[in-house]
Amino acid sequence: MECTDYKITDRVYFDVKIEDEYVGRIILGLFGEIAPKTCENFKQIATTGINGKSYVGTKFHTAIKRIMIQGGDIVNNDGTGSMSIYGECFEDETFAINPDSGGLLVMANKGPHTNGCQFLITTMATPWLEGRNVVFGKVLKGADVVHTIEHLKTDIDDHILKSVTISKSGLLETQPFLRII
Repeated sequence: MECTDYKITDRVYFDVKIEDEYVGRIILGLFGEIAPKTCENFKQIATTGINGKSYVGTKFHTAIKRIMIQGGDIVNNDGTGSMSIYGECFEDETFAINPDSGGLLVMANKGPHTNGCQFLITTMATPWLEGRNVVFGKVLKGADVVHTIEHLKTDIDDHILKSVTISKSGLLETQPFLRII
């Protein structure tokens, strides 16, 4: 099945700034029926946070052109930290969705069963992540913002040189599809 076949159960938004300039909003649809535990972790960090730590103020710290952007380190804000609503890490919930296109929301990890707070957004198919990283959502709006971040200058380790922060995050009401006859 393609990602378009999965039900969006929740919509999370990130308002993004580069340095001090607002560049736009990314709206992410979560596949809560396929990856409920992963989606709940992401949703809670985006809304209420964990012990006062949320995605607000965190950086998109890594960008690899034509592959992905990464952020969400609520611990150290540099790509080294991990925390989840289940403890430091939690298990890989499912590999039911293949990372076969750009615009997918994927858990970042350091190996099997090391999911925490960090996530990545693909900008192309990433087949090498198949069976390694949990896909749990997709970009609904704001692909232009993702591509702006993706094309920023980075150092030799792909760390973004400018400050790219999530200035606001939250949950948007998900409207049920209405069938008009």
